[in-house]
Amino acid sequence: MRAISHVAIGVNDMNRSLPFYRDLLGLKVSLDTEETIKFSSKSGEPAEVKRRAVYMRWEDGPDATFIVLSQNHPAPTGQPLKLNQVGIHHFSFWVDDLRQRVEKLKAAGVTFVVEPNESAGEAYGEPHEKRILTTIFKDPDGTMIQFDQRLN
Repeated sequence: MRAISHVAIGVNDMNRSLPFYRDLLGLKVSLDTEETIKFSSKSGEPAEVKRRAVYMRWEDGPDATFIVLSQNHPAPTGQPLKLNQVGIHHFSFWVDDLRQRVEKLKAAGVTFVVEPNESAGEAYGEPHEKRILTTIFKDPDGTMIQFDQRLN
C-alpha cells in the first residue's frame, strides 16, 4: 500500500454538507455527479442505489487522498458513530493553521467534541518532545473530523 485513496462520507443533505466541506474546510470540488451503484443485496440478488456524489480534494497528484460526499436517493438512514465506537468514528487532516481554522469553525457554529490541545508526538510517528496540536469537531450530520498541526 502507498496511501489512502479516499474517505467516503454519507450525508443527509448535500446542500447543507457541501458548503461545510468546501467553504469552511477549504476542499476543492473536482466532480459533482449523479451515480448508480450496483451491488449484491443480502439475498444475493443484484441491487442498485442512486446517489449524488461530490468528489473533493485539497491537493492534486496520483496518490493524493480525496473525499467523496455521498447522498443516496432515497434519503440515507443511520447515525454517525460516536467517538471510540467500533468502526471508523473519525478521520483527520494535517493543517498548518489549526487555531485560525478553529476560530472560523466556531464562528460558523460548528460543534467541538475535543477543544484544541497539545499531545506528545509518538502516536504520530514523531519523537516524544515534538508537540502536536489537535482538535475534533462535527460536520453537519455529526460525523467527527480531526485537525492536527505539528508545533515544533
